[in-house]
Amino acid sequence: MAKVIIIGAGFAGHTAAMYLGDAIGRDHEITVVHKFDYFGFVPSWVWLGIDAVKPEHTVFKLKPIYDKFNVNFVQGTVTAVYPDENYIVLDQADNGGLASLEYDHLIIATGAHMNYDATPGLGPKKHTQSICHFDSAIQARDAYLQSVERMKRGERQKLVIGTGHPLAACQGAAFEYITNIHHDLSQRGIREKADLVYLTNEPEIGDFGVGGINVVTKGGRIARGGDLIEDAMDEFGIEKAIRKGVKEVDANKVYWEDFEGNYGETEYDFAMLIPQSRGVTFPFYDREGKDISSKVCNPGGFVFADGIYGLKYDELVGNANAWPAQYYNPTYKNIFSAGIAFAPPGPISVPHTTKNGTAITPGAPRTGMISGVIGRVVAFNVIDMIKTGRMTHRERMSEMLAVCIASNGKSLWSGSAIVMIIYPIVPDHTRYDNKEGRDMFVTRVERGISGAWLKQMVETTFMHKFMGRFGWQFIPE
Repeated sequence: MAKVIIIGAGFAGHTAAMYLGDAIGRDHEITVVHKFDYFGFVPSWVWLGIDAVKPEHTVFKLKPIYDKFNVNFVQGTVTAVYPDENYIVLDQADNGGLASLEYDHLIIATGAHMNYDATPGLGPKKHTQSICHFDSAIQARDAYLQSVERMKRGERQKLVIGTGHPLAACQGAAFEYITNIHHDLSQRGIREKADLVYLTNEPEIGDFGVGGINVVTKGGRIARGGDLIEDAMDEFGIEKAIRKGVKEVDANKVYWEDFEGNYGETEYDFAMLIPQSRGVTFPFYDREGKDISSKVCNPGGFVFADGIYGLKYDELVGNANAWPAQYYNPTYKNIFSAGIAFAPPGPISVPHTTKNGTAITPGAPRTGMISGVIGRVVAFNVIDMIKTGRMTHRERMSEMLAVCIASNGKSLWSGSAIVMIIYPIVPDHTRYDNKEGRDMFVTRVERGISGAWLKQMVETTFMHKFMGRFGWQFIPE
């Protein structure tokens, strides 16, 4: 009987657990270790942060789902991994104290560790808000509603939304949050009392860490998808503060450096800034107890996979095969990394360093749909390894489609959304003989009320899938 441990139960880990449990859970031991006892549908926390959805509608308990799939669940925090001897050490939440679990195959799907400490003053325990976790999204909602009350009393409020570190990712979440704030304030009749500022490390609006999304217009011309996004922001009266890496935050101001190396500051009354993401926070040890984390992870804690690392950006752009395909660790092939946990070989967006030596570059996104797809690929490869001893499934981000729906209001009647379809996520200039390196027939950016309906449909079907309800396996990641 093979033992499989999955660390993390986000989009990647939970997806992997369901496929593994469904295929081999009766005959093999599948265990999920997660620090919380619930699954959180992170995309809905944009709405939670403006009080447009009830907190309990965005989460569900994990154990009842795993019981249906013959998957064991342990609530706890991993404190160390010993890959030479195939076991992990964890601090269990239910009974306290350290415990160890052995594995034959280990899937690391820890998601992103929100590294607020990388930016002095950043984070929900300090001066700014965050919608990155369930509890912090509730706190962001409460702080936002306080600003709403001040506006109702006639006070003017400045709300700054964006990225809180020069290397932060997840610009899409920040963009969606600020457009939802615009819609919410408009519905409340107090929009004129708010100054909205979108502050980001992107080189241009619509970059989103994927180098931008160019599309073919009806006239056959190549145009920036970011133009449509920028037009929406202009229509909504949102100030655009791009090419800025946040260096520090205090109770009233955000301090930043721009692409040209100039320093400046932006005042705020309410701020939600996405922090830098890091990978695993636990160490790896060899048999002698020596820390070998640098053999398994990059300096950011992201786990090396079967990609090509160390390439310069120009070399990486021309080599789509540098991106991992099967997500196993090259040193320990029974360790897989899924979703945000795997180490990308480099950025997708063009990197930039200021004259002061500060790198300001959006991180490569690996959330949501991308995480789910990788979770499925990893699960199928683990099943392959257990049944046949070889892996047959592969999907690089240079072969992967992504759909991102940025809502502007939750309402199906007064809301709208910008729908972005990208294929592939990482440009492949070998397969696609154009400047963009993408399939220009598939890649699209559209805006309208139909996007709001699509957003609601995606949330409903994904929650149906993640709860393991009838036909879940037929709903694509």
